[in-house]
Amino acid sequence: MANLVQQYIEIAKKRNPGEPEFLQTVEEVLTSIEPVLEAHPEYVESGLVERLIEPERGISFRVPWVDDNGKVQVNRGYRYEFNSAIGPYKGGLRFAPNVYPGIIKFLGFEQIFKNSLTGLPIGGGKGGADFDPNGKSDAEIMRFCQSFMTELYRHIGPHTDVPAGDLGVGAREIGYLFGQYKRLTNRYEGVLTGKGLAYGGLAGRTEATGYGIVFFAREMLKHCGEELKGKTVAVSGFGNVAWGTVQKLNQLGAKVITISGPDGYIYDPNGVSGEKEAYMLELRSSGKNICAPYADKFPGSEFHAGKKPWEVKADLYIPCATQNEIRIEDAKAMVANGCKYLCEGANMPTTNDAIEYLKENGVVIGPSKAANAGGVACSCIEMGQNAGHTVFSPEQVYEQLETIMVNIHKHSAEASEKYGLGYDLVAGANIAGFEKVAEAMMAQGIV
Repeated sequence: MANLVQQYIEIAKKRNPGEPEFLQTVEEVLTSIEPVLEAHPEYVESGLVERLIEPERGISFRVPWVDDNGKVQVNRGYRYEFNSAIGPYKGGLRFAPNVYPGIIKFLGFEQIFKNSLTGLPIGGGKGGADFDPNGKSDAEIMRFCQSFMTELYRHIGPHTDVPAGDLGVGAREIGYLFGQYKRLTNRYEGVLTGKGLAYGGLAGRTEATGYGIVFFAREMLKHCGEELKGKTVAVSGFGNVAWGTVQKLNQLGAKVITISGPDGYIYDPNGVSGEKEAYMLELRSSGKNICAPYADKFPGSEFHAGKKPWEVKADLYIPCATQNEIRIEDAKAMVANGCKYLCEGANMPTTNDAIEYLKENGVVIGPSKAANAGGVACSCIEMGQNAGHTVFSPEQVYEQLETIMVNIHKHSAEASEKYGLGYDLVAGANIAGFEKVAEAMMAQGIV
């Protein structure tokens, strides 16, 4: 069976050359589900895996727009609708200069299993553009979003594909995208999530991903006979995900000692709490994408330029910045510092060799497709709110979110145990997510 899995990986490499992020996630998932394929030869006979690693649909389009100087700019937009076996495609839009098909496909493939783990009826997709909103005026961002949606609207809908935000796509961008969709279709419907509260958005959505990560981390520690209260936590990033994570950690009695940006990291032995939480949002909204000003504002904290926070000793590490920010050298530093727990907040923040090294050294890992699924879970709750023409209170949202995250941990742990893998949440999450999708794909025939 190992040879068969390698054959699938080779197929992916041949069809997707020069896309290391996508190939990385394919290898990680397929290696984990090997025991499932052994138990279900019908999956192999039906070509299920070959179909799973190929998007159902991939769209690439130009996005022309005019900047404030009257000059025409052209970017490239994407939407990969990966798998709709259990529901309409669901996944965010990312606006960043490094966006290309490999990034979108990696995110879309991960989204299949993440969405499956929520237990909600949503398939996997992802999209975006190689557009950098940093340094752009509101007017430029509006014109770009309107041009982007002028093509994308043909391919999405509340029962077909429901995008959300991601890096570079926040409330402002979602508003402009939704306005253009409504203008083009003359329909007011839940085609996008992450909307403002004034026009169908979900209370608590901004902090949902971070809160969900902490709920999952709490379950990890509880399984191992420990609790979050009193633990020191190293967090990376300072955006919405990191902010929600920091806020919930503080609420549960943990002490956050780092945040980070592309310019380096902040070490704050006094803890990132109180007004410091709010300042993270100020940093995010500044458009400068740096965290250095934190050290100037709060005496006692230190800024370490050009470094990542994984060299700091902590009880729990939660990367919330971007993919592959924890590499093998970082993993070795974490183990040397006595790391016991890693809970991934960003999408695929740890390289495969770093994951293996951490696991070999007894580190319990909460994989991103499980730990950060709270965001998309709340997006699906927003879809339900829109479809029912109702409004949920923050308390209702938080209650549903916590239940979903507890169940994701439970199902991941059970799937790992079922196949004799012990408490391996990386494999367990892949298996639990895959099993539901595979069952649906088999039921629907060769499509």
